[in-house]
Amino acid sequence: MSHDLIPRAHLFGNPTKVSAKISPDGRLLAWLAPQDDVLDIFVAPLDRLGEARAVTHDRKRGIQFFNWTYDGRRLVYLQDEGGDEKFHVFALDAHDGSTRDLTPFEGVSAYVGDIGRKVRDRILVAVNRRDPRYHDLYTVSLATGESSLVVENAGFASFLFDEDYNARLALRDTPDGRREILRSKDGAWTPFIVFEPEDARSSSPSHLDAAGKALFLRDSRGRDKVALYRVDLATGESRLLAEHEKADIGHLLTNEATREPLAYAVNSERLEYFALDPRIQPDLDFLSGGDIGDWSVSSRTEDDRLWVVGAQSDTKPFVEYLYDRDAKTLRVLHHARPELVDAPLRPMRPVTITSRDGLGLVSYLTLPKAAENRAPQPMALLVHGGPWSRDSFGFNPLHQWLANRGYAVLSVNFRGSTGFGKAFVNAGDGEWGRRMDDDLLDAVAWAVEQGVADPRRVAIIGASYGGYAALVGLTRNPDLYACGVDVVGPSNLETLLATIPPYWESFRTQFVKAIGDPATEDGRRLLRERSPLHRADRLAKPLLIAQGANDPRVAKTESDQMAAALEGKGVPVAYLLFPDEGHGFARPENRLAFHAIAESFLARHLGGLAEPTRPEELKNSTVRIEKGAAELGLAQ
Repeated sequence: MSHDLIPRAHLFGNPTKVSAKISPDGRLLAWLAPQDDVLDIFVAPLDRLGEARAVTHDRKRGIQFFNWTYDGRRLVYLQDEGGDEKFHVFALDAHDGSTRDLTPFEGVSAYVGDIGRKVRDRILVAVNRRDPRYHDLYTVSLATGESSLVVENAGFASFLFDEDYNARLALRDTPDGRREILRSKDGAWTPFIVFEPEDARSSSPSHLDAAGKALFLRDSRGRDKVALYRVDLATGESRLLAEHEKADIGHLLTNEATREPLAYAVNSERLEYFALDPRIQPDLDFLSGGDIGDWSVSSRTEDDRLWVVGAQSDTKPFVEYLYDRDAKTLRVLHHARPELVDAPLRPMRPVTITSRDGLGLVSYLTLPKAAENRAPQPMALLVHGGPWSRDSFGFNPLHQWLANRGYAVLSVNFRGSTGFGKAFVNAGDGEWGRRMDDDLLDAVAWAVEQGVADPRRVAIIGASYGGYAALVGLTRNPDLYACGVDVVGPSNLETLLATIPPYWESFRTQFVKAIGDPATEDGRRLLRERSPLHRADRLAKPLLIAQGANDPRVAKTESDQMAAALEGKGVPVAYLLFPDEGHGFARPENRLAFHAIAESFLARHLGGLAEPTRPEELKNSTVRIEKGAAELGLAQ
């Protein structure tokens, strides 16, 4: 193996330490770190991090989401079973390690609604126990687990609360495509703000101030790019706080006590912060001028003196710092992946590609070292999921993995991606498998014209919507790509809609608006027409499918039926199934097995480099090769 080949384990194994969060009183720091190869929560005094001890002892998928409560003693975390996303909420005492399941119900999905600063002995928890489609809201005692109903959910997507846990506003998507913000008055919910269908996907409430007197609203009405407004709940008066000409208003940094916005972020090609309160400008200047890359604040002390800041750039993996606002100092807490500090990482370049109908597609290109000789290279087109999300600049393990193996790597924010204004996101409606795919074709054509990509050696790779895009690309354009990789991607839009989790019912309207209404003849025609399953006989190039058996979003049947259709038509396909995973691969053993197989698959069909697959990489995982072992050169 070349000394320049970065080991897969350094990119896709567990991080050394990650997700640091400081307790509100500033005395303790918690983070995730592997214990027997499983991510657990560790806690240590802030001034004696060497005394860290594990306070959870998970032995399965590891813990991914946790946070402190304001009592300074307890943390709350989520855990599901095998990736089924039926999360339970647990309260953990950081001093003695005792744990309590706050949602001890079978077959439910729960999440944390709010962790209050004023009401400290209880948190808000949402549970779909009464009706699997909708989450009712409860306050739950951290000490005893005793719960009290706050509001029964009568068909709402979410609620907004004041600091006393009173539900003041609710959000609802209507069958005709509108989005409504409703207010509670005399026990009834009445419309307060209504967004027409063109604004429904881009506009939404952010949060209430602590007193429950003002709503902070992301709003695209009467404009293209989403702006930030402050709405007085008593008068309905709306005041513009922030706007940007190139992109939507993104993440907000708020005052811990009042919840008033202090600063906002905008991400066009790169992430930028702008102050709303001049008192925070010195902090933005210090952090943005510190050569740490793109940064964000992950936790803060209650007095707001200490921040935990995470930062990364294209060639610098994630690092977490302790920022002292008074002293203006940064202290490194840990590197998430210290093995990569001196690795031969490749720079990422933002580029804007013009689509055939004139849209600007903000994209990100990473070139392998071999591209320095200016010859076209084999290329991997990476398609993001969602599709209502976006690709961004920064450290991307997939880009670094593929560039290190000799491929040019291109990620494209195709129409339907978020953050670039409502016209851009709405341009994806009705265009799954058509103009959204055309954008990808235009990006490949650009890469060929620029001398970046060898047109005979281009792969299309993606997960979730990106997996669907890979299937579309291979069936709609059977001669363009040399091969494709589909991870948890839907193959049949009719069965996708029929099997989505019941608790997605509140925003089902948005899916119907985007891909077709199964209740109408025209909608069913559109769903069938845009489903790659029905074009399986057109697929002529090698395909690798990977699926989590417990995936609640894209059911296993989506991959089953595509693999069966291809096999029935004599088209070679390799199909990997992970019985203990859901919508993606959380266990590091499974991530490493998948990437080992995918790397070998790409090397065979694109001609890049590959780290040899070690027998233990597959043996330590749960991967089952359902079809195509011979295609992969592996034993069945």
